[in-house]
Amino acid sequence: MPWPPAGVSDILTRAVMNAMGESTGQQFVVENRPGAGGTLGLAAVAKSPADGYTLVSTDVPSHAISATLYAKLPYEVLNDFEPVAIIAGSPMVLVTRPDLNARTVADFIKTVKASPGKMSYGSSGNGSITHLAVERFKQMTGIDLVHVPYKGTVPAVASVLSGDTVLAFGTIPGVVPHAKAGKLVMLGASFGKRFSQIPEVPAIAETLPGFDMGFYTALLAPARTPKEIIDKLAAEVAKAHAQPKTREIFAASAAEPGSMTPAQLKAYLASEAKSWGEVVRSVGLKVD
Repeated sequence: MPWPPAGVSDILTRAVMNAMGESTGQQFVVENRPGAGGTLGLAAVAKSPADGYTLVSTDVPSHAISATLYAKLPYEVLNDFEPVAIIAGSPMVLVTRPDLNARTVADFIKTVKASPGKMSYGSSGNGSITHLAVERFKQMTGIDLVHVPYKGTVPAVASVLSGDTVLAFGTIPGVVPHAKAGKLVMLGASFGKRFSQIPEVPAIAETLPGFDMGFYTALLAPARTPKEIIDKLAAEVAKAHAQPKTREIFAASAAEPGSMTPAQLKAYLASEAKSWGEVVRSVGLKVD
């Protein structure tokens, strides 16, 4: 796990690994190895034997973004890993301030276009998914917003609450209580269709067709891991998803189990690397 303990990806991965351990009788040890935007842990797995005993669970957007964001990586994002399965997925929620009087994505676009360059949005940092997702949103709508990076999603959402910015992407647990209290307006969810836990919130794609992204966590193996091992692991992930205890943990984290086959995940990773690469280049970001 190339991220610190207790994050959503960590919690959901541990739930699936515990279920897989019970199913297979084989203990799965989750080792957190954070650092360098997740690339340290990924590099360790890329260099591991391709025998199915060393895997990595990481979020898809960060993995895809790193292909273009970093000038040099100790591995190739697509060629040095064999996709296994999507562990989990959860959409981001686009929020704004109630005093802006924008209740829909269309309302928000109209409001910002009336004052180009005079409003700002918060993100969880330069090159993060919440930064680049808004940049993609800007490209698709033609609006002009100033970027203000924060150190995490929580302070980015707090910047909207305090009135310092007008827009941010947040997590479901992080924004729903504020929306219920009337302190935030949920404009839309970032998956291509409405999410089961917040069915009242429209998908952004209902206004902007093709807008589909979120917090996906994927299980990857080193490249050249035999297909029979990949298929066995994928089948065990699917069995883990069906366990009531796993589903309970997922529901508490506002996430849903993944359903892609290894081949579908491989194609999805390639498309994500391409589309996020276009956004990174358009913003002019590069990390040496």
